[in-house]
Amino acid sequence: MIDVASAMDYLHNGNSTPVVHCDVKPSNVLLDQEMVGHVSDFGIAKLLGEGEAFVQTRTISTIGYIAPEYGQDGIVSTSCDVYSFGILMVETFTRKRPSDDTFTGELSIQCWVSDSFPGEIHKVVDSNLMNKLTQR
Repeated sequence: MIDVASAMDYLHNGNSTPVVHCDVKPSNVLLDQEMVGHVSDFGIAKLLGEGEAFVQTRTISTIGYIAPEYGQDGIVSTSCDVYSFGILMVETFTRKRPSDDTFTGELSIQCWVSDSFPGEIHKVVDSNLMNKLTQR
């Protein structure tokens, strides 16, 4: 996750022209032999021009990882990648996809975790991670 966060920071802040990936999700993170994460698939990435905080587009990314302003209005910004990265983090720690059958109607993965925070967070964190913490 640190590797992905570092890649996002570089894309957003490492050059004078920010790059918005637009489709941060697990299948676009590749692991090498040393388990270093690499962000891949820049097929729908957007470049922000000088002074631009966002661009509008018709290209839509993957449902479940897409920021609300991107999905509703086609507004793409670096904040959209940060939102998608947050969903990726939640998926990593809960071991549930945002498209899981659990999340229907008004219940989303974000609401599920938020409703459990802080007192019942142990109910949403992957039990394998919780077991490793208690074994220490």
